[in-house]
Amino acid sequence: MDINAKTAIVTGASSGIGIDFSQALINKGATVYGLARSTDKLKRVRQELGKQFKPVTMDITDHDAIEKWINKTFSKDHQPDILINNAGLGRFADVEKLPLDEWEAMIQTNLSGTFYMTRQLIPMMKEKESVCHIINIASIAGKVGNPKMTGYNASKFGVRGFSEALFKEVRYDGIKVTCFYPGSIATSFFGDKDTDTHDNMMQPEEVAQVLINVLETPDNFLINDITMRPLNPKAPEDQ
Repeated sequence: MDINAKTAIVTGASSGIGIDFSQALINKGATVYGLARSTDKLKRVRQELGKQFKPVTMDITDHDAIEKWINKTFSKDHQPDILINNAGLGRFADVEKLPLDEWEAMIQTNLSGTFYMTRQLIPMMKEKESVCHIINIASIAGKVGNPKMTGYNASKFGVRGFSEALFKEVRYDGIKVTCFYPGSIATSFFGDKDTDTHDNMMQPEEVAQVLINVLETPDNFLINDITMRPLNPKAPEDQ
């Protein structure tokens, strides 16, 4: 895909790798609709990235709001080419101590939100003559289970299954589907786990470059999933 002049949607665009994804796409000439719940954070991203970044205050767990926005924003003459389902959150505790509302929040944001966005955009992408691309950001936690991560693992394993089935479902409609399984990235996400970031984690701009590389593959070339990890995950002071 030639990303120049394409239209992209990035969820979770107000922080972490969502900002870097948006920046990388804009650097390639795309217009990015950046979705997030915080209007103030989106305004700051807009100031940083410029007019090609279109801020959209949106809770992706609200299917009706998504449908209303998509129908208002897009038409036969203006359809998205790229969807990056990036929004996600993690809550971590022993299974019997994980609050029900935190379980529900992870399932709704990480899994249902991905489904809600995708099901609304697939019909528009099927109408396009050019190849479109959906990239779902899962996690290494979508492949490997660990203690205190039952809810997070369940949601990300769900994204993995959804992505695998979807790629087989829409490949003949000219829609690529790729699922990312990143390991530790130096973002504020780890603040939710009281885990400090360090230099040996993958950097957000590095993951964003992989995103661009995957999007720019030839139209009949599909990378349907990709796992990425730091070579040496240990903090420098622990070596």
